Amino acid sequence: MSKPAEKPEVVQLPAEAPVAAPVSNRRVAAQRVREARDRLTSTSGTRPAFDRELLRQYAQTRISASYVVMLLVVTTGLLFGFFMEPIAAAAWTCGMFCIQAVIIRNCRKFLGEQASLTATQKWRTRFVLLDLLYGLCWTAILLHPTTPGVVSNTLMMFLMLLVIAVSSMLAASLPIAALVATAPVTAAIAINFVLGGTFDNYLLALLALAAEGYFALLAHRLHSTTLATLEARAEKDALIGELEQAKAISDEARHRAESANVAKSRFLAQMSHELRTPLNAILGFSEVMKSEIFGAHAVPVYKEYSADIHNSGVHLLNLINEILDLSRIEAGRYELNEEAVSLVHVVADCHHLLKLRASSRGITIHEVFEQGMPRIWGDERATRQIVLNLLSNSIKFTPQGGEIWLKVGWTASGGQYLSVKDTGSGIAEDEIPIVLASFGQGSNSIKSAEQGAGLGLPIAKSLIDMHGGTFTLKSKLRIGTEVIVTFPPERVMSALAPMAEEAPPLQPESTVTAEDKRRIRNKPIMSAGTGL
Repeated sequence: MSKPAEKPEVVQLPAEAPVAAPVSNRRVAAQRVREARDRLTSTSGTRPAFDRELLRQYAQTRISASYVVMLLVVTTGLLFGFFMEPIAAAAWTCGMFCIQAVIIRNCRKFLGEQASLTATQKWRTRFVLLDLLYGLCWTAILLHPTTPGVVSNTLMMFLMLLVIAVSSMLAASLPIAALVATAPVTAAIAINFVLGGTFDNYLLALLALAAEGYFALLAHRLHSTTLATLEARAEKDALIGELEQAKAISDEARHRAESANVAKSRFLAQMSHELRTPLNAILGFSEVMKSEIFGAHAVPVYKEYSADIHNSGVHLLNLINEILDLSRIEAGRYELNEEAVSLVHVVADCHHLLKLRASSRGITIHEVFEQGMPRIWGDERATRQIVLNLLSNSIKFTPQGGEIWLKVGWTASGGQYLSVKDTGSGIAEDEIPIVLASFGQGSNSIKSAEQGAGLGLPIAKSLIDMHGGTFTLKSKLRIGTEVIVTFPPERVMSALAPMAEEAPPLQPESTVTAEDKRRIRNKPIMSAGTGL
């Protein structure tokens, strides 16, 4: 007698501990090795590619600011033409134009050459020497022999700060060039102030040195910012390259997997025909020999051998069917033939099929079903296979004298569930993901029960997932195992309410009047169809 089923306690499986991928560790190690190699091969302590990029930015900055420098030179030459001989000021201006032209020409030549390590070092030295010459030329004009005074000192201080600021900005990507371009000017001005011998001149000398230190620090900070920007861009480019490489590898792996999947499908389709044809003959002839249809065996042992051959053939056929079902499910080619299915009737039929097998092992199966449960919309064959796989597993792994409970009832959300609980050997918690994988088997199950292919639970889980349900496995060693599968509420078929409207008539209403009926009755039969 079936009893109302208890609500099962559905417990989610414990999530696997996340395993840190070694990709990040390999990336960090490769980056450290690359940075160490770059420092050994670089003259500035950075990557060789960064040295080239810094020089490129220096050259582009000098070219773009050439008009500003020329304007500063012309203004300074005109201004100093009032304090010194005009010919000397004009000669200094022409000399500065020549130096600026040489710097611009070398910058353009550098931008047009191919990148190489030796060329980068050569151009770096050349740019530093040109900036040194540029700074010495500014020193010559600022140390002109003029009468000391407040106006002269202020003018020199102003021009020194202007020259230092412009040179620091232009050579910010090459700090050593900025230093050699501004240090001679600052040193000359400071010495000139110190030789004045007054307290005000001492203060101006200290102010000049402080300004040099400030602009040197500013140039260093600009260089650090530029270098950090280059490093970020290089990391971005490297990451994009890794992503493209990973995408190419994944595409190739996907193509290989698709090719392997097609080859596997072809192999299974071919081998299915090749194996089933002789296997059917083996099953048929062994069945005839086992049943002794054409007469008794001369040796009784032959009958037992025939039964063993037949049982082995049945086992092999079931294994082939399971492999083919799993391959179709994994390939997405398993189609559900959905119809109205009674879950209680399917479970009862499966129990009836396996009852003899359970009785031979002394196992008692209890049925606990809810009464009056409606049908569900699903694939009857798939549902039957789910129940058979779960129940046969319970029978297989339950020792003699054990018990199995079959429960069918309602879930809290309005769906239906099936529970198969046994008193078998159980499964260790760390082996649950293994038994749910294809061809996976627990160590304790292998020792305590007959061998299997390890496909029953994966197929059942895949089939219930195709129905939109859930699959939960709970087990404890030496206590037992319980498997709960649920069908969602949207698959439960509720009874429809009767229609309130009246059904339309089967035949249309007649439009013949009573007078027409009287004429038809009085009309002679022989004149029918003659028009009389």
